[in-house]
Amino acid sequence: MRNVRLILAYDGTDFHGWQRQPDKATIQGLMETAVKKITGQPTALCGSGRTDAGVHAANQVANFKTTCPIPCANLVRALNDILPAAVRVKEACDVPLDFHARYEAVSKTYRYRILLAPVASPFIARFVYHYPYPLDQNAMQRAARMFEGEHDFTSFAAAGDASEEDDNGLAHGTPPRGNTRRLFSSRLRWHGKSSVLIYEACGSGFLHHMVRNILGTLLEIGRGRMKPEDIPPILEARDRKLAGPTAPAQGLCLWKVNYRVRP
Repeated sequence: MRNVRLILAYDGTDFHGWQRQPDKATIQGLMETAVKKITGQPTALCGSGRTDAGVHAANQVANFKTTCPIPCANLVRALNDILPAAVRVKEACDVPLDFHARYEAVSKTYRYRILLAPVASPFIARFVYHYPYPLDQNAMQRAARMFEGEHDFTSFAAAGDASEEDDNGLAHGTPPRGNTRRLFSSRLRWHGKSSVLIYEACGSGFLHHMVRNILGTLLEIGRGRMKPEDIPPILEARDRKLAGPTAPAQGLCLWKVNYRVRP
């Protein structure tokens, strides 16, 4: 028996998220079908987390167990030969049998890209939220840093379903308590000299819609409808209705998944 770890990149625009669903195109369902076709064995693919419909990934991590002897380099080529262009296997390698892509993740980094240019080029439109209006970026930056640290993020979870998690928020194999998560960093920056403003959050885990709800709130602050000083009381209130709207999915990308180093 082998345990194979995959690094995946995908354009999530035309998929109903990561998790397999009956009669819907999902990344997990697509990958399990492809792996079965190449290895000849049915398999359950474990992902580091569940990205929502329309959300992208640059380095999603997944693993599956198989007795198929095909070398990892050949698996990469074979899978990419039959996968659609929107999904690529970047890397495959053998890992210890007890490795689990989700349970051993210690942190994840998400990036949300906002295009502030007057016109959205069709070459990037699927991967950014086009927002061609003035924003107070200094206020947004101050507000973004207020999310750093450990907080109860109920006010920034999916309305009516705060307990459901986009990525299950598991770090070190231990489930977090309730809706409390730790953000190690929460920052805004420009992408080079372009008109793309990037919000990047690195945390122990993320609730369902958490990053998109934070970003929607930052945009309200950028428009002057809210103030940076509103963030602490919104967090404390644990009330979704007090935070900003949910930003669109197409600007969000799972950028990186970090794991503890094994001895």
